[in-house]
This record gives sequence, C-alpha cells and structure tokens, in this order.
Amino acid sequence: MNSIARRLSGLVPPIVFGALFLGAWEGFVVWRHVKPFVLVKPSQVWSAGLDNLDRITDAMQVSGGNALIGLVAGTILGSLVALMAAGVRWIGELVNPLAVAVNAIPIVVLIALFTRLYEADSETPRRIMTTLAAFFVVFVNVSRGLRQSSPTQLELMRSFAATPVQQFLKVRVPNAMAFLFTGIRVAAPLTVITAVVAEYFGGTRNGLGASISGFLSISKKDVGLAYVAGASVLGLLFFGIAAILEYVAVPWQRRPDSR
Repeated sequence: MNSIARRLSGLVPPIVFGALFLGAWEGFVVWRHVKPFVLVKPSQVWSAGLDNLDRITDAMQVSGGNALIGLVAGTILGSLVALMAAGVRWIGELVNPLAVAVNAIPIVVLIALFTRLYEADSETPRRIMTTLAAFFVVFVNVSRGLRQSSPTQLELMRSFAATPVQQFLKVRVPNAMAFLFTGIRVAAPLTVITAVVAEYFGGTRNGLGASISGFLSISKKDVGLAYVAGASVLGLLFFGIAAILEYVAVPWQRRPDSR
C-alpha cells in the first residue's frame, strides 16, 4: 500500500502543473483578447474535441495501429540483432555502426523516400519508420544489458564448468531482460511520435498527423489542437501500457517497500 501511495502521490505535481498551465493559457487569451486565428482557448479545444470525438478516435486507431506494429516489429528485430551481435563478434562489429548511421538519418528524409517506394494509400512507409524508431532503442538497450553482466555471476558459472552458451543463456540474457523492457518503455511513445510525424509527408489522410496539419492549415486551430491532444493521449497510453508491462515482467527490478 505504501508503494501504491507513493506512486499516486507522484502524479500530483504534474496534474497541478498542468491545471495551472491551462488556467494561465485560458486567462492570457481572455485578458489579451487574442484572436482565434492566432491562439485559441483550452476550453475551445475541449469543445472541439468533444464535437469531433469519433473522428479523433478513428484517427488515433490508425496512428496507434501503425505505432503498435512498428513497436512490436522493432522490439523483436532489435532483440534478435542484439543477441546475434553479442554472440558473434563480427556481427556486432558490422551492425553497431550501421545501426548508428541509420538512426542519424533525419526522419523526414527516410519517410520521403519510403513514401515514393509504395502506393499513395499504403501504410507501409509509416510502419517501416516506426519499426526503425523502436529497433534502435531496443537494440541499444538490449546490447547494453548483455554486456553489463555481473563478473561474479560469470565467474561462478565458469567454476561450475558452464559452457559459453550456458553462460550466455543463464546470465547474460536474464540480465538483459530489464534493459529490454526499459527500451520498450522508451520506444513506446517514440513510435507514436514517429507515426504522427510520418503522416505529414504524404500517404492517406486518415491519421492524427495528417488531420493536425490539415486543420491547422485552414486556421481551424481548435480542431487541430484537439487532434494534438488525441496524439498526446495516445502517447501516454502507450507509455502507461509499456510501464505496466515492465512492472509485471521484471519484478526483481522493483524497489522494495520502505519499512
């Protein structure tokens, strides 16, 4: 109970800050008589969100589906490549600089390239981008977990005449589990951001990013910001699910309750 109370109390500061920020935003617009085409009030965004709730929900499903596919595919690929790179030296020497080089390429360049390789109504380019975003994060974290095994545990395994494969499976892989789920927690909202940004550069207009750019370009800022709020909720949802998954899957990483 103490642990739950501490976690819930940690939500109070951001909630209070968010309420104060929205209140200051609302008050500033009213006080300065800011025109709607410049900046709209949070209350107008809320009303626009309620009026367009079904369409925002549909767009969240499209962007969320692309992000989820990329997260799952990137996690699987990143984990497998990290395992191979840790087990076979020449694979690691080949993959590590290649992964860094791909991650250094701006997203706008890659999505523009992928969009022209597929049909205009294909979701494949966005899914490739979300996969790449998740892949690099998971690959780096799992690789670090495989390298940072306890020397004491490895020495103990050697004293039991364990083979290198047994040491790898019994020590290095379990140690990398916590790093894997940390990578998933980081990659989850990142794939949402990537999916939304990728929709700015062509393809179907049924996702959050396309709707945001479309409504803001015709000066419907209240509706556009309502879609931005939908993207924020989607990112928080992905992060929350990933955090719960990490909490359940690696219980040995939980902090003990203070007595």
